Amino acid sequence: MKTAVIVFPGSNCDQDMYYAIKDGLGEEVDYVWHAETSLDGYDAIMIPGGFSYGDYLRSGAIARFAGIMPAVIEAANQGKPVLGVCNGFQILLEAGLLPGAMLKNKHLKFICDMVNLKVENNQTQFTKLYDKNEIIGIPIAHGEGNYFCDDATLKELQDNNRIVFTYSGENPNGSRADIAGIINPAGNVLGMMPHPERAADALLGSADGLRLFQSILNHWRESTHAAYTS
Repeated sequence: MKTAVIVFPGSNCDQDMYYAIKDGLGEEVDYVWHAETSLDGYDAIMIPGGFSYGDYLRSGAIARFAGIMPAVIEAANQGKPVLGVCNGFQILLEAGLLPGAMLKNKHLKFICDMVNLKVENNQTQFTKLYDKNEIIGIPIAHGEGNYFCDDATLKELQDNNRIVFTYSGENPNGSRADIAGIINPAGNVLGMMPHPERAADALLGSADGLRLFQSILNHWRESTHAAYTS
């Protein structure tokens, strides 16, 4: 599996994501600069956390218009896995690949902490190696992680099992319905505020995030094998 980690001006979790793939999975991975216009040859796309373009105007609002974004949208439409973490989630929202918006945290403060997440849906290509309702420890680091959507969107997310992760116990940012991560209708685009790449090795305090990347790899291998044998 060959993975692209998109790098924007202000990205600061790109190296974490890179090494989660390179060292955690032992798979091929490249940094791809935001000004590039093609993602041909890549099997998975990762949009890391940080403060793209300094979060000016609104988190992810400028990055959404970067040269690489049409290629990200094309990859998503082709069914390739696209993972957006923290600022990456915000960018996916701004690009319209996922519904809703991010507001400032309920206490209007930046939060950097380890949180407990509940795996609401373990039947996605990102979560197959988790148990349903499993509680995992994943760190957060954001100032605008308060997920908001209207009533109709929330009902659609709930009715179609598109809420993948929720905060278990205390909701750190005020996110509606405790939402921490959601997927698109096709199930190949995941946005989440917590950082699995920062929980990919026990030395970091938790290895719970590594199974997310392993799930992606397993799904890719199964899909590739099926394509070759069909």
